[in-house]
Amino acid sequence: MKVVAVSQRVDDYPDRNERRDALDQRLIEFLLAAGYLPMPVPNSLFAERDGGETFEQWITQNAPHAIVLSGGNDVGSCRSRDFTENSLLDYAEHNLVPVMGICRGMQVIGVRAGVELRTVAGHVRTRHTLSGEIVRNVNSYHNHVLAACPAGFDVWARSADGEIEAIRHQTLPWEGWMWHPEREPTFAVDDIARLKKLLGDH
Repeated sequence: MKVVAVSQRVDDYPDRNERRDALDQRLIEFLLAAGYLPMPVPNSLFAERDGGETFEQWITQNAPHAIVLSGGNDVGSCRSRDFTENSLLDYAEHNLVPVMGICRGMQVIGVRAGVELRTVAGHVRTRHTLSGEIVRNVNSYHNHVLAACPAGFDVWARSADGEIEAIRHQTLPWEGWMWHPEREPTFAVDDIARLKKLLGDH
């Protein structure tokens, strides 16, 4: 199995004086079902602290086949996670590593490319029928959307209210989905097939 680096959300527990990295076990199961070996990325590497030296050592030693940016946390709400995911994208761009951005992950990709986020109604705990290159029904759990398509990307799917639900880079093997494939009761065959096509051979 090829190793896929997976970013993690950050959860605060002030009553215990703890800040924890967290990852939905269903996302691990989804990646395993697709034939990949997930490797969670610690946010406590703090790419900002030493100019990125610790992160560079970690990522070079582990050399993931691909990167998945997971959901959770609003962009800008957690400095350590923002640094971690932007460092992962820098590594991916420099080394032509495939990237899948899920929900927040797609937002991070868009913000890094210079696009702003805006709030949206009717996209939490619901489902959407997509149109465009991807035509299907998906779940939805987000309060923010990309205000525009990032430069260098194409829109691959929109919701019925016209919001961007999937993007694909024009030259890099990068893709973003606003839905959560891991939250489906049964993993969708289309999601697994699409992930395999993006991330490549096992």
